[in-house]
Amino acid sequence: MPPATPSPVPASVRALSFGGAAALYAAARPGYPPEVFAALEEVTGRALPALSAVDVGAGTGIATRELVLRGARVTAVEPDAGMAAELRRSLPGVPVVRGDGNRLPFAGGSADLVTYAQSWHWTDQARSWPEAVRVLRPGGVLALWWNVADHQVPWVAEQDARIRRHLGADHGVHATPAPGTPSRAVGLPEEGPVGRRLPWSRRVSLRTHLDNLASHSAFLVRGEEHAEADHRFLTEEGDRLRGLFPDGTVEERYVVDLTTVTV
Repeated sequence: MPPATPSPVPASVRALSFGGAAALYAAARPGYPPEVFAALEEVTGRALPALSAVDVGAGTGIATRELVLRGARVTAVEPDAGMAAELRRSLPGVPVVRGDGNRLPFAGGSADLVTYAQSWHWTDQARSWPEAVRVLRPGGVLALWWNVADHQVPWVAEQDARIRRHLGADHGVHATPAPGTPSRAVGLPEEGPVGRRLPWSRRVSLRTHLDNLASHSAFLVRGEEHAEADHRFLTEEGDRLRGLFPDGTVEERYVVDLTTVTV
C-alpha cells in the first residue's frame, strides 16, 4: 500500500522555514541573469542608478545584491530573522526592514521599483498588490520573478519526478510551474502585466546543486523525523548525477519567469 500523501504545510509556515538554513541558501541558490535587470531598465525607462527600489522577501539578498551592484538605491524587506541576519552580514550597507509584502512599512509614493524575487507566492496577493501600488510613485513598476528549472531538459524533469515521489506530495523543489505553463504572478489586474521568459544556465559543483535542492522549503519543513530519509535520497541523487556529469560539474538550466506591471 503506497504511503499516504502528507497534509500540505501551510504557506505561512513554509515562508518562514528558511531562517535555519540561511547560510546554505545564500551559498547554493542561483542568482539571476543580466537580462532581468536590463528588462527592469527597459520597462521603467530609466537606468537603475536613478531608481529607488524596495526588494520584498529579499531573503539573503541574492537579488538585492544585483540591484545594488547596478547602482539602484535599495531597501530590503524580509520577515525571517535568520534570513535578514544573513543579508545584513553579506550586505552591511543595505538597509533591511523586518516585514512582508502584505503590509509594507513605507510611505505612499516612496519607491520607483518594488521587486519580488522568488517571494510573491508567499504573500496574500489581495493585500500585497494594493500595498505595492500604494508604495510606488505614479509610473513606478512592480516586478516579480522566479528561477524556474527548465523541465524541457530531460534530467531536470526526471529529477523533479523523483523528488515528488520521495516527498509524497504534488510539489517538488524546482520552482513551478514549468516553462510553458501559467505564471506564478497571480493576483494582478487582468490588464497591464507584461510577462517574459528568459532562459539561462549556471555551472556549479555537484555539492552546490544538492545543497540547492536541500535549501527549498519542501525539504526544510519536514523536520528531524525525515532527516535520515532525506539525506539518503540526496546521496542517491548525487550518485545518479555523477553518471550524467562525471567531472562533478552540473549545468543547471533555468528559465526566469518575469512579470512587470507599471502603475
